[in-house]
Amino acid sequence: MIPVRRVFLLLLVLAGPTMAQGGKNTPPQQEEIAPPPAVTVPYDDKLARLAEVLGSVHYLRTLCKAAGGDEWRNGMQQLLDSETGGEQQRREKLTAAFNRGYRAFASVYTDCTVAAIVAEERYRNEGATLATEITSRFGN
Repeated sequence: MIPVRRVFLLLLVLAGPTMAQGGKNTPPQQEEIAPPPAVTVPYDDKLARLAEVLGSVHYLRTLCKAAGGDEWRNGMQQLLDSETGGEQQRREKLTAAFNRGYRAFASVYTDCTVAAIVAEERYRNEGATLATEITSRFGN
């Protein structure tokens, strides 16, 4: 029991000067700046799916050298500009969805085939349906 008291006293003696100084030798701590809270809107899931569809259609139309292939990427850029503003997390989420759609078809189709053309048409139709649903339900 005596050795424990000695160790405890030794710790108090060694810590005493530090405690008496009140931590003046420690550098001032900078306040941590918390990132702004993530903004979510009720239609974010549908918007993410639309972004994925846009990425898929963009890849397939470029692959098949269809007219207006870049209009899908430009449409995505307009969507990002109008929907995300200064909300970096939403912008990143939608961009990731677009890239996921693009890469999904890039990993499957390397040539323009009949199946690629059919997939592009189906995705275009799904995109049109999503856009209509979002604007009719949540648009002003």
